[in-house]
Parts: sequence; structure tokens; C-alpha cells
Amino acid sequence: MAEFAAFRLVSAPASTSNYLAMTRFALLLPLVFASCASLQSPVPPGTKARDHGKIGATEGPVWKEGSLYFTDGEHINRLGPNGRTTVFRDQAQSHASNGLLFDPQGRLIACESKARRVTRTEKDGRITVLASRYQGHRFNSPNDLALDSQGRIYFTDPRYGPRTGMEIRDAQGRAIEGVYRIDAPGKVTRIEVPGIERPNGILIGPGDRHLYICDNNNDTHGGSRKLVRFDLTADGTAVKAGSAKVLFDWRDSRGPDGMKRDTAGRLYVAGGLNHANEYETTAFKAGCYILSAGGRLLDFLPTAPDEACNCAFGGPDRKTLFITSGKHLWSLPVNATGWSAE
Repeated sequence: MAEFAAFRLVSAPASTSNYLAMTRFALLLPLVFASCASLQSPVPPGTKARDHGKIGATEGPVWKEGSLYFTDGEHINRLGPNGRTTVFRDQAQSHASNGLLFDPQGRLIACESKARRVTRTEKDGRITVLASRYQGHRFNSPNDLALDSQGRIYFTDPRYGPRTGMEIRDAQGRAIEGVYRIDAPGKVTRIEVPGIERPNGILIGPGDRHLYICDNNNDTHGGSRKLVRFDLTADGTAVKAGSAKVLFDWRDSRGPDGMKRDTAGRLYVAGGLNHANEYETTAFKAGCYILSAGGRLLDFLPTAPDEACNCAFGGPDRKTLFITSGKHLWSLPVNATGWSAE
């Protein structure tokens, strides 16, 4: 009705100035409707997530041609259209892969945490090393990936667990857990992200305007557990000074891990914990936190048995949300379409 009413107003203007004003209003309506949609939960009433079982779904979920690929800390696995899970890449080849994505050419990009590198699998099966060192020093353990509109790859490089062997350091000799961009194989730039302690999940927004970072320093008392958004410069080479905005704070619980975005601007963030430990409480339960573009909590999808690590959109229409949690895989249909930079 709103769209029809707007059309009637524009088609019968009282004057040229009114016509121009009403035309501008009509052109803005799609943006208004998208904004309204982004402030609503995309989960149909009464919908519950389906547990696909303990199939080793821990990290890196990504959809391609009817299958969901994910990692279990050792292998890269594939959930096929027949509902069966098979090993896509074994332990010797996976190198404890974490984050995964497919580029616009359909090539698999992987954060090989154990090998401390980012690789691309070519169509003929050859492995191209995209990044293994920065200024001559090995990375910590590449974790998650994102593409921008130009096909450049951004990745995070935290270190969880023992901190021995960390080679990349700042001018004061402090170990760096950084964010990097790959422009071509071996051509790597570090992106300064002020205030970020331990970058984990990463996302580049539409038009390359924003960089989202899941800051998840979860094995330190008082560590940061926040989702932070930065404004990117027009060429994507840096974040704008003073642009950091905390969208959501998990405080002393398990912080945000992986995330995705839908076409209405909502953010889907895996985080929280169901069993407390020395460093984390259960104030925020394990599951997927659905946020508006501005960080308002719209809905929460609980998962079990414990930590929720990542999520992805899939299905033929990209309207199925998959969540990896405690080696289980969860899925549910949503009234939203997953967004991709491809």
C-alpha cells in the first residue's frame, strides 16, 4: 500500500517543485523499507533450529553448489545434498584449517592455522600460498576470512593458547595479533585496527565502506569480547581514525567468533557459552545473536551443547542459516537472504 500510495502522489504532482520532492521521496522508499526490515527478527514465529548431530562442525562454514563445507580442527568436511558428511580434505592436507571461503571463481580459500598461512586451491587442485609471512615473519594462526568487492582477501591472525613462537611484533617488541589484506599472492598489507586485542571473525560490508571485527580475547581476565565496526577509507587500505564503534559487548562471557550479514543489513554473530570456565561466565548463552546494523539485539538462536563458533547462509535461495556449535551443526530457515561480496 505504501508503494502504491507513493506512486499515486508522484504521478499527479501539484507543481514541478512538488514533483521533484515526491520523486526523491519515492526513490528513498526502498531504503526506508530495507531499514525497517533490518529492525525486525528474520526468524519466522515458532521456528526452531534443527540439530544435524555431532558431525564435527566447528568452524569455517561456507556454502557452494548444494553443499556445506566446514572444519573440525583437523579436516575440511562436506555435508552433501544427500545429507551425508564426508571428508573433503584430510588432516595432512588441511593443516588444521579454520576459516573458509570460495572466491568468485569458485576456488577455495583457507586459513591453515597449523601451517600459519592462507592458501587457495586452484581449479586443477594445485595449492597457491597467498600469505605465509609478513615482513619476513610467520603469522600466528590465521583464523577467519572476508572478501571485498574487488576480490581482495582480508584475514585475522590471533593466537589462542600458548603464545610461544609469535614472530610479528611492534616497535616496542609486543606480539601483534593483526588484521591483514591480501592483494595478490605474497602481497600482504597489515590493517591497523586501534583498540582491537584479539581479532577473530571478520566481515567487509557492502561497498567496502565498513570493516567488522569480532574482538574475542576470551582466555584473559578482563579481555575484550566485542563486535566492533570501523569505517574504511575509499581505497580499502586503512580504517578511518576515530571511526571505531562497539556494536555489541559480551562483557565477561564468551565473545563473538564468526559472523555473517544479510541483504537487509542485519548481522548474525556466533558467540556465548553454556559452561563457565576460569575466564568466562555464562551471562551470554551459546548461539547466534541477530543484530540490527546499529547493534540492537533482534533475536537469539540458542545452540548446544556449548560454544557457538560460526555461521553461514546456504540453500538454493541463501535463506537457510547454518550454525556450528560444539561440533554440532544447526540450521533453520529465515526470512532473509544472505549477503555476499561476490
